[in-house]
Amino acid sequence: MQKPFHSTQEVARILGISKQTLLRYEKKKIFPKPRRNPINKRREYSLDDIMKLKKITGRL
Repeated sequence: MQKPFHSTQEVARILGISKQTLLRYEKKKIFPKPRRNPINKRREYSLDDIMKLKKITGRL
């Protein structure tokens, strides 16, 4: 069973970039801001979000 959301570290690994690069792209508005967990405020990426980020980086 797949997880509904992935962490920043997991998404960075999937995209083949560092966590810092992922956050820098978000800050520079290259990547859209992900949803935040309402309890702990951590970033959460859905599979749809990951597919969008792969298209932006050209890693499809």
